[in-house]
Amino acid sequence: MAERMALVAGATGAVAKRLIELLAGDPAWSVVGLSRNPPSAAVSVRWVAADLGDAVQCRRALAEHSGITHVFYCARAEHGEGGVESVEDNVALLRNLLDGVEHAARDLRHVHLVEGGKWYGLHLGRYPTPAREDDPRHMPPNFYYGQEDLLRARQEGRGWTWSASRPNVICDFAPERPRNLVSIIGAYAAISAELGLQLDFPGKPGNFTALTELTDAGLLARGMVHMATSPACANKAFNITNGDVIRWERLWPRIARLFGLEPGIVRPLPLARWMEDKQPVWARIVAKYGLVPKRLDEVARWGFADFVFGQDYDVISDLNRLRRAGFHETIDTGEMLLGQLQQYRDARILP
Repeated sequence: MAERMALVAGATGAVAKRLIELLAGDPAWSVVGLSRNPPSAAVSVRWVAADLGDAVQCRRALAEHSGITHVFYCARAEHGEGGVESVEDNVALLRNLLDGVEHAARDLRHVHLVEGGKWYGLHLGRYPTPAREDDPRHMPPNFYYGQEDLLRARQEGRGWTWSASRPNVICDFAPERPRNLVSIIGAYAAISAELGLQLDFPGKPGNFTALTELTDAGLLARGMVHMATSPACANKAFNITNGDVIRWERLWPRIARLFGLEPGIVRPLPLARWMEDKQPVWARIVAKYGLVPKRLDEVARWGFADFVFGQDYDVISDLNRLRRAGFHETIDTGEMLLGQLQQYRDARILP
């Protein structure tokens, strides 16, 4: 019998995929996945359908899962790109989940909250780097502040502990998710090739030369489990990225070569607008190379790339706290990105 039961909230999102895969493959864990629309695929996970925005529904859905020991909160309210996200909505989702879990669970031990680089105000402009977990907050609103404040207050006097992870730009082979920098870059490269172009860099000149970081989804999952189970991580937040930094000016030529292209110039393009008329080009690519029949908007959410490539300043997190707490894994970001792009090609989603 499994020693621990994980509840993964937001179980079909970007963060949860590799986490569920990791936990479900470990006999020490049993897994309950919660989402509004659970997948039909047969996995060794008990799926629960519930809308975290509905407190009553959430409590009812969790009532029978009294064995929950660990909660991984990976959910998020609906949002656009680059702007301020709703504090009220995001805090309500977490509050409803905590209410339901505490009502049901007899032996709750830990709650893990996934945050992100917006904690430091990277969406607002240049900020102090390398960012450290105890850096001063920027002027609110910031829904991460509201969620962590709720979690800290709820934990006081309770028998469980909490932790929080702060990744930045989560990358993965995730064909079901168009809000993914990997598939966006790949679709942009494929369209450039089909149109007989060089691979111009579509972001700001400062973004091309700045230092930045990415987070592999599998590494994040392993780090989250470490944070949720290591006593050294109790009641703390942790930055977690691949452990290196990149400059797009160094990596972009390697991406171009992968697609048989010459690297072009830095040519800022608002991709959300510039790619509006490219569905016919994509349809031609799909037919020409026998790709999986997907629409372009099912492969690439261009507004996300505009947000990432619009950051014309360094984006770097200090990882010393995580290292001191015993998690030392690193990944070469360039190899990760090229490898994931190749996975999309092997799966016939990119040419």
